[in-house]
Amino acid sequence: MSVCRLALPMPARMSVDPESATPVYVQVAEILRARIESGELRPDRPVPSESQLQQELGVARGTARKGIALLREQGLVVTVPGRGSFVSLTR
Repeated sequence: MSVCRLALPMPARMSVDPESATPVYVQVAEILRARIESGELRPDRPVPSESQLQQELGVARGTARKGIALLREQGLVVTVPGRGSFVSLTR
């Protein structure tokens, strides 16, 4: 007896739109927020580093930094000096 496995498509990675009226750093924050809300980024686990976001999304490091700072202001992310940024335990 053979087992038929159905391969489900992976969700498409979100990307930034530099021509959008929405600032790029806000788009970065929205992408990370979506990953947190979907469970891809779990509480008390690190968010991608600024350099990882720079490579993955094609944004400047400062833009990635501003996106993470926006999430920190909103309480979704905490930053530990010398350790990095992590998804907040409480949302």
